[in-house]
Amino acid sequence: MPDTPTVTARAISRPTPLRQAVYEALTELIINGSLKPGQHLVEAELAESLGVSRQPIREALQRLQTAGWVDLRPSQGAFVHSPTTQECAQLLSVRALLETHSARGAARHATARDVARLWELQQTGLAALAAGDARAIVEANAALHGHITLLSRNAVLAELIPQVDRRVRWYYMPIAKPRGKDAWNEHARIIEAIGEGAADRAEELMRRHTRNTTDFYCEQIAAVAGRDD
Repeated sequence: MPDTPTVTARAISRPTPLRQAVYEALTELIINGSLKPGQHLVEAELAESLGVSRQPIREALQRLQTAGWVDLRPSQGAFVHSPTTQECAQLLSVRALLETHSARGAARHATARDVARLWELQQTGLAALAAGDARAIVEANAALHGHITLLSRNAVLAELIPQVDRRVRWYYMPIAKPRGKDAWNEHARIIEAIGEGAADRAEELMRRHTRNTTDFYCEQIAAVAGRDD
């Protein structure tokens, strides 16, 4: 069983319904790596960290199991889910389809001002990479991809991509630094294609980018599984 790290979290604010606020807080702690895959989740400790009673924690853990973030094991308790290679491949393949369409649409519609904003987001990511800040890298990555989706002017894509974005952020966290240099170099080439209005090239570059990320992540998962055998 992995060591349990210290979890630092802000007490839940009350305006949001408590059970929803607890669920969202625990989900974010899983996504950002404060609660790690395989970690045992102790209700009393989580309740103390979030400043709530154990009941909303218990309810949130049930919801988190349904959503695939947590595994509830009989007689053992709750554990953060450990993604499998198959889960990774399935989710990231869906994300790849959506992202390639976004890149094509962005190349067709982006203005010079839009492209300038993409370069600003690229610089934010490079700064996070230089600082070795995994969370900042993940947030910058999400912001850049999200802005490309916005520039596609496709309302359906804008609705669908956020549905997978949280889990993509979760998957990306452990590889943000080792994959970082290659990923941000790939981002630069995608931005260049969008700026040139080269829809086919932007789509193909995004396809390669998402495939490279998927392959890298799945290799990491397989390596960890091999060490645990």
